[in-house]
Amino acid sequence: MNENIGWELYRSFLSVMQEGSLSAAARSLGSTQPTIGRHIAELERVLNITLFIRTQGGLIPTESANTLLLPASEMASIAAAMERVARSQGDGIQGSVRVTTSDVIAIEVLPRIFADIAEKFPQVNIELVLSDKVQDLLNREADIAIRLFRPKQTQLVARRIGNIEVGFFAHKTYLQKHGTPVTLADLEQHRLIGFDRLTDYIRSVAKTLPFPIDKNNFSFRTDSNVAQLALIRAGVGIGICQIGLAKQDDNLVRLLADDFCFEMDAWVTMHEDLRKSPVCKAVFDELVIGLLSYLD
Repeated sequence: MNENIGWELYRSFLSVMQEGSLSAAARSLGSTQPTIGRHIAELERVLNITLFIRTQGGLIPTESANTLLLPASEMASIAAAMERVARSQGDGIQGSVRVTTSDVIAIEVLPRIFADIAEKFPQVNIELVLSDKVQDLLNREADIAIRLFRPKQTQLVARRIGNIEVGFFAHKTYLQKHGTPVTLADLEQHRLIGFDRLTDYIRSVAKTLPFPIDKNNFSFRTDSNVAQLALIRAGVGIGICQIGLAKQDDNLVRLLADDFCFEMDAWVTMHEDLRKSPVCKAVFDELVIGLLSYLD
């Protein structure tokens, strides 16, 4: 295969994989069905493989198509990142920046910081992605990530914010009805709010407890930190919450502070290729300032 393959062929292929048909892909890309069909046929010819089986019910991806899906998605992420960087190179601080972080940070912490960014840099657009995937920055699915663990990839520029402390909390109404646990062992007699799927973070927390823990320990299970916080605030039971968030609600009471304290390392990171992007650097710096204020 000596022919150069234009990005538009891969873009059409990716859209068909995502949308499920030529017509849907054409609508998504603002193109026409015959054009998308020609792109798919040309890509199959150049690659010398069959990407889709044509049936009366539509297109069925082949094993070859499924194999190409991930690299095509990565190409799309890189192309989008290039567009964002290019748009940011004009005069002044302007352009789009894609930020990724966990749901609870995105919903409970970042809005105040984004409000400051909007006032300082009115020509900056923020795209917010709720995700904990480690590979977001390396695949250029995002420009900046806020993570509660130390990044290991050498291609990233990272700034440590500090430790975010978490502890057990319950609403006053829950404690009035069910009593206050005095020891960690007492927690087994209470309604606990926790995870549904085991993660590395939860394994780290579990090591600090005097009893084994799995999802069966919890009366209410969800992998969303925002949902867990909402359940705590509603008086459903006892759960784990960031100290900084709990301090914003006088009705939340910290429990067993001397027996349980867990700290998470907070970092702001971006790909090293974006250090010369004025808009990415500006947003990066503002996120650092805002998160430092949150921890204080």
